[in-house]
Amino acid sequence: MPQTTRPTATTIGATTPASRSASASPPASAGHLPWEDLVTSALLGTDRRPPAVHGTGSADAPAVLLDAAALHTVRRRAGLLPAVPEARPEPAAPDPRPALPEAARHRLAHLLADRSTPSGGGRRGTAPDLTELIPQWLAIANRRGFRAPAALLPPLLDAARARTDLRPQALAFAGPRGRWLAGLNPDWKFALRDSARGTPQDALTDPDTVARLWEEGLFAERVALLDAVRAQDPPAALALLATTWPTERAEDRLMFLDSLRSGLGDADEPFLEQALSDRSRNVRATAAELLSALLASALAGRMAARALSCVHPDRTGDAASIAVEAPHECDAGMQRDGIVAVPPTGRGERSWWLGQLVEAAPLGVWEVRFGGRPAEEIVALPVADDWADELHTAWCRAAARQRNPRWSRALLGRPSEPVASGPGTASIAERSKLLAVLDEGERASWVAGFIAAHGLSEAFQLLGVCTVPWTGPLGRAVVDALDIARDGGSYPWSFSGVMGLAERCLDPAEADRLEVLTAAQDEREGASPGAGGYWSEAFQRLVSTLRLRAAMEAELMT
Repeated sequence: MPQTTRPTATTIGATTPASRSASASPPASAGHLPWEDLVTSALLGTDRRPPAVHGTGSADAPAVLLDAAALHTVRRRAGLLPAVPEARPEPAAPDPRPALPEAARHRLAHLLADRSTPSGGGRRGTAPDLTELIPQWLAIANRRGFRAPAALLPPLLDAARARTDLRPQALAFAGPRGRWLAGLNPDWKFALRDSARGTPQDALTDPDTVARLWEEGLFAERVALLDAVRAQDPPAALALLATTWPTERAEDRLMFLDSLRSGLGDADEPFLEQALSDRSRNVRATAAELLSALLASALAGRMAARALSCVHPDRTGDAASIAVEAPHECDAGMQRDGIVAVPPTGRGERSWWLGQLVEAAPLGVWEVRFGGRPAEEIVALPVADDWADELHTAWCRAAARQRNPRWSRALLGRPSEPVASGPGTASIAERSKLLAVLDEGERASWVAGFIAAHGLSEAFQLLGVCTVPWTGPLGRAVVDALDIARDGGSYPWSFSGVMGLAERCLDPAEADRLEVLTAAQDEREGASPGAGGYWSEAFQRLVSTLRLRAAMEAELMT
């Protein structure tokens, strides 16, 4: 009985020199046709490229090809070597949080499945945008302390991979099992780096583990570690940063220094004072900004002295006013304390230097300098020589940096005042920063008054700093302004951004009250073509979204 030779890994599925030369030799048997020839015949068809086998006609060529492929496949499989088994991964850490209610689980599956559906261009119709509801659903589920269903972790991590805005809430909801799963798939490695929650809490209490992670981790992992340690023990985070500070790259030092904003305190002053001499201008500027927020710091005192020498009561007239004498130079001491010497294009040097000095000075010094007057009276004083805009804008930046509600309130003024003639600044961006200093209720009340007086054309940024869901007065002010815009024949597309905010931020309890606005209106003379239909669709979508949000909240009730 003839012996057969067992195929080896070097002869199976590979094209050797001998096999390549076989195509030039007499036709082989079906069992020894090179795999490349079989693939070529299959792609081109046996009519154009019949198998090179003696005695093969056009009728039996397809059968010969299939037989040869089957035989070749058996030979390849017979030559495979058994794989070496890998060690099983350690099990995920337990997650003690309660499971989702069944209705909420189905809702999450629907939201995650819908996120990949492409949205059509043009008009959005009346259906809610489910992709915009995922962040709200996750926020509610995290507040109620539920854990993510294991079967939905892969689509949840895929969603967080595609949308960075989802990551904090998604990773918190995914919990330890989500981080464990992310460690098994390189596509989800962001989950191990993007959040301080990726650092186990027990690891933060072990100095050796923290030191190892700090020295060996990737940059994003080190930032997350520093943030986590800072939130738990600010002095320990500062000490950790000091161990490697001289050897860090300039761009890394800047990011690490930014982590000190959380829990900033007087104990950080010595480190920040040393950073004022850093070789990076951006690092020096950030250190100066942080020091100026420490009102008792030496830098704040130096800035106050400089600013007071420039701004003082004007004693030349009968009525109280403010006189300004801007700096004539930016010396080395000012530059070391963070004053940028070269102004942007279009700005004068002296006004540029003055604004930086006033911004960095503690606001309390002005109440003393102006005879104990409160902030409201100081910002109302006339300013000589057209320095009012520069001075008030610098005070606005100081109030936002120092988180001073009294000065923020004074610089905002009454919401009904014309934007251009307010006591502080006409910049909506600056007003948004001042509003962020106030408590939630006062913030919402001020924005509601602003919308009632000025409409929605300049209110988009202001609405962005208000707490969700909007309070009743704020929500009613927004809806009333939208209704007025509709009745006035305004272009509806100009308010699509505000309408989108309303879908996410209005209290779901407002849905029934808004039902009356969903009816289509007759086209009015002078109105934008098609505006009535668009407004009707927009309000129908708003009502549908609010009711869907109400259903989501009810499903997540325990």
